[in-house]
Amino acid sequence: MLLDVRPILYTPGKSLGFRRTLDLSDVEYPRPVTRPVEAEGTVRNRAGVLELDLTARSTLDTCCDRCGKPLTLDKAVEYRCLLASELEDEDNEEIVLLQDGQADVEDLARTAFVLDLDTKVLCREDCKGLCPRCGANLNDGPCGCEKEPDPRWAALGRLLETPMDSGAG
Repeated sequence: MLLDVRPILYTPGKSLGFRRTLDLSDVEYPRPVTRPVEAEGTVRNRAGVLELDLTARSTLDTCCDRCGKPLTLDKAVEYRCLLASELEDEDNEEIVLLQDGQADVEDLARTAFVLDLDTKVLCREDCKGLCPRCGANLNDGPCGCEKEPDPRWAALGRLLETPMDSGAG
């Protein structure tokens, strides 16, 4: 949805607040977003420059990428940019071009929120994950699997098994 900023476009010191509810249920990667995202913010005219500040927040229903434990995470993303009627520098990503005096705040909030989603989520920083053999959650304690030595260390293990010559010749 477009936010009409023309009422404050030429009036320094004025501001315009907004609040939108976004449906991002179509987002699959990097995390599904199943709950609504609340976006709110303000556009301020500071000495003829329009500054947009917004915060997009939601609660994510996800799971730990190591152990699979279900998680509920609160996520808040802050975004700030300048709004302009014309662009002098087309490569400046901090300036968003207005369309007929309007800014698409929903698109800006959506993009900021999705780009800030974590690609990896852990239930805790030291999550031990699952046993690759039996699938037991190693955070709950050790599993009953017999530990096999790493094959990369097999040569060292054979050296330890071989008795060394103690005779000096």
